[in-house]
Amino acid sequence: SAKVTEAYSHPHGMILSTGPTGSGKTTTLYSILKQLNQRSINIMTIEDPVEYDLTGVNQIQVNNKTNLTFAAGLRSIVRQDPDVILVGEIRDEETANIAVNSAMTGHLVLSTLHTNDAATTLPRLIDMGIEPFLVASTVNIIIAQRLVRKIHAGCRMSIEKDWNDISTQIDPEIIKKLNNGKEKIRLYKGKGCEVCHDTGYEGRIGIFEIMIITDEIRDAITAKKNASEIKAIALKHGMISMVEDGIQKVLQGVTTIDEILRVTKE
Repeated sequence: SAKVTEAYSHPHGMILSTGPTGSGKTTTLYSILKQLNQRSINIMTIEDPVEYDLTGVNQIQVNNKTNLTFAAGLRSIVRQDPDVILVGEIRDEETANIAVNSAMTGHLVLSTLHTNDAATTLPRLIDMGIEPFLVASTVNIIIAQRLVRKIHAGCRMSIEKDWNDISTQIDPEIIKKLNNGKEKIRLYKGKGCEVCHDTGYEGRIGIFEIMIITDEIRDAITAKKNASEIKAIALKHGMISMVEDGIQKVLQGVTTIDEILRVTKE
C-alpha cells in the first residue's frame, strides 16, 4: 500500500511486522526488501532460518552452536554499515537495543515481533527495556497481520443475512461504518466440493492493520500511554483495524466471518 511505500522510503527508522507464528510476517518483510533491492543500496539480513534466497542481499543465518545469535549477528552487520538491515525477530532486550540504535544511526531496520496487534507492539518494546523516547523516535510503521483461508471460487455461494445477525460477533462500530444504513448483508461461503476437499476453502490471504507512527502517537508513546489509548489515536487518524480489513474482505466474498473470528481471537 502507499502507506507502506512511504514508510520504507525513509532512509532510517524501523518497520515492524507483527503477529503469531505462521501469519506471513517474514513474507511481508521480504516483499518490502524486494522493492528496496531495486535500488543500489546495501541490504543485509540476520535470520533464523533464512527462508528464501534473495539475489543481491547478504543473508546470515543464526547458529546457536557457534553463538551466532540475532544480537551477535546484528552487531557484526552494523559494523559493515549497510543501508538496510532485516533482523528476523526481536526476541530479547539485547537485540531490541541494537536494532533501535541502528535505526537511530541512519539505518532502515526491518524486523518482526510476536504481538496481537499493532498498538501492543509499542509497549512490548518498552517492556523489553527500550526507553519510550527511543521507541517513539525510531518506529515508522507497524504492520500487524493474520492469514485467513479464502473461499474456494469454484463452489462459492451467497447468503443474505441481516446485519443484526452478525452484530453479536463483530464490533458494532465497524458494522455501522460498513453497512451504509442497509439492513441486509450479502455474505459468501464455499459449499464444499472435490477440488477443495469439501472444506469450502482454497488458498490463503492476509488481513492487515497498518499503523503509521504519527506525531500524536509519538507523544503518546513518550507519555507511556497504554496500547488501547494508542490504538484509539491511530483509529482516529484513519487506521483500519485488522477486524475491519477482514470484514471488508468478507463483504468482497474473499473469506468468511468464521475465518476472521478464528484468527483474531486473542
